[in-house]
Amino acid sequence: MAGLAAAGSVAGFQRWQEITPVLHYPGRDEGHYLRDRKALPPPSEVITTDIAILGSGVAGLTAAWKLNQLGRTDMLMIDGPQAYGNAAGGAFGDLEYPTGAHYLPLPSPESVHVREILADLGIIEKDAFGDKPYYDERFLLHAPEERLLHDGHWQEGFMPTEGVPQWELDEHTRFFKEVERLRQLHGSDGRRVFVFPTVMSSEDPAWTALDRITLKVWLEQNGYRSPTLHWYLNYCCRDDYGTRYDQVSAWAGLHYYCSRWGKAANANDGTWLTWPGGLQPLVRGMEQSSGIRRRAGTCISLKKTATGVEALCFRLDAGKPTTYLVRARKAICAMPTYVAARVVENIADYGFDSARHIPEYAPWMVANFLLKRFPDELPGQPLSWDNVVYSEPGLGFVVSTHQDIRVRPPEKTVFSSYVALSDRKAVNARRWMVAAKPEELLALACADLKAAYGTQFASCVERVDITLRGHAMSVPWPNFRSNAGMKALREADGSILFAHADLSGFSVFEEAAWWGYRAATLAAK
Repeated sequence: MAGLAAAGSVAGFQRWQEITPVLHYPGRDEGHYLRDRKALPPPSEVITTDIAILGSGVAGLTAAWKLNQLGRTDMLMIDGPQAYGNAAGGAFGDLEYPTGAHYLPLPSPESVHVREILADLGIIEKDAFGDKPYYDERFLLHAPEERLLHDGHWQEGFMPTEGVPQWELDEHTRFFKEVERLRQLHGSDGRRVFVFPTVMSSEDPAWTALDRITLKVWLEQNGYRSPTLHWYLNYCCRDDYGTRYDQVSAWAGLHYYCSRWGKAANANDGTWLTWPGGLQPLVRGMEQSSGIRRRAGTCISLKKTATGVEALCFRLDAGKPTTYLVRARKAICAMPTYVAARVVENIADYGFDSARHIPEYAPWMVANFLLKRFPDELPGQPLSWDNVVYSEPGLGFVVSTHQDIRVRPPEKTVFSSYVALSDRKAVNARRWMVAAKPEELLALACADLKAAYGTQFASCVERVDITLRGHAMSVPWPNFRSNAGMKALREADGSILFAHADLSGFSVFEEAAWWGYRAATLAAK
């Protein structure tokens, strides 16, 4: 490992200097335009629809899908800053890649709403609501699934094991036995303690108390001292929540493991669903099934009227703004809470205080490297779908063509590097992302890849696209489950309905889909 790093000095640096990444900042231009209070022209047209869906991420698309299932087809979706939101992807020619979320765990029996979607799209082929549905094997993640670069050697799985003292391995075993126990546990109210959607989880005070401490504190209270176990759990919090385990609620940290136990008739327990383009092919399928009409633009004002709602929307074309007005009977506000707080007129009337109830948001960077050939590997476990380096702040890299390998090894591939800027405060990370030069962004994006491949990696790279999301996901800090403002928005039932993963406190497909599903059911009345 040290030899590879040393070899990367002058020649490797010069190669990287020759690569100029293409940078994408979803929503930045629109946000800055409005922040600077630049004048907007009057609406050029008025559009009338029964139901307006404001936002095209997982929540908005689930709402559209469910409305169609309920026979409601007079609906219009306003995309927001980026079509498909955090589920968006891109492509280098025929090679698709993710720019946000890239997998979906097998849904547990309680996640009926997810199973309904997967069955409608043909991803679940048989027994959709049984203990072990049968899935389309093209989307079941195949081996080798994951590996970890630790002490210069690739090992299977993400938990460090090779060369780790026996007392640490014993702690690993104890932790996962506790996870298995908690998965089966029910609270005094009869509900499972940890489940998707989270609103179905137990409200037993003995377990909700976990939300008042961090995951790190919980580990210390329960006598877990293993450095490798602490690293692993910190990695998982950064991967799912964008921030460290010493800042994440213990309830959220344990929920990560204890709620995911879906099974399949034709796959091992714990298998994931994935696509080369991340979740974009899945949400594109939802869009097609819904038949939704989409319109480019961003809602900047939403208010109630005597007959329903009125949404003022705008878009930028080469820096030039245009506006239009959408009138509807009902609106589903499928946008992040920090945006909704500025868009919804008199949001305080719902019981939401912007000064107290807006969560912190974690910034993310996703870099996609088009490779003209596969680089040579270090010893140990072979190239896997997910490849992690024992470090921070990087989260490793995903091989977007992994699902194609069993059909035919591709000549080219895309490595998708994920970085959660968890090593600094979120506000400082956002400032850095905006001010950083392309070569600085590239250096951070490729840190794990250079650790894995040294200077040879640069000669394999043909192109780099970097997506920077300043407010990628809300962070489940301690006490996030007792956020009264979020509870008020969750329970809203009127001409304006709210649907976003923020309502649950963290960003995962199952939660975003749940709120879209619920909002559609209410809007269809």
